[in-house]
Amino acid sequence: MPTLDDVYGKFGYAAEAAQLLETELGNILIEHGVVEEDLLSKPNPTRAAELFRQIDRHTLGQLIKKLKAKNQSIANLEDVLGKALDERNRLFHFFYRQHNFRRNSDEGRQLMLDDLESLHNTLLDAYKAVMLLQGVDLDKISLAGVPTQHLPM
Repeated sequence: MPTLDDVYGKFGYAAEAAQLLETELGNILIEHGVVEEDLLSKPNPTRAAELFRQIDRHTLGQLIKKLKAKNQSIANLEDVLGKALDERNRLFHFFYRQHNFRRNSDEGRQLMLDDLESLHNTLLDAYKAVMLLQGVDLDKISLAGVPTQHLPM
């Protein structure tokens, strides 16, 4: 029988996957900004800090939109990123409202866990796709014997 703590724990895993996706997209935008403004050969700490602040304020949707304009490879992930955005927004803005009193029964909590598993998988698939564009295959890493307890599952 699933507990409310099980639901809260799975919510945390899904939230982590969403934040990992946002962070990686932000990292890619930072990389583009550093290259575009030639901040490696002409360091400008003030401009670099402003670049970080601007990107840090972006929502997941804004990150995706900006990256599509700068990176054709990201544009090729439009479907997976769009679905991840929808599910991320549902997770943070509607999940508990949508499930409401299900938290009060074993059957309801199981429905919530199943939904969270689906949300988590969608977000993790998008994160893995973005990482693959960056040359990191998380599936191969986890199969190669690298400890996975720190990878989102």
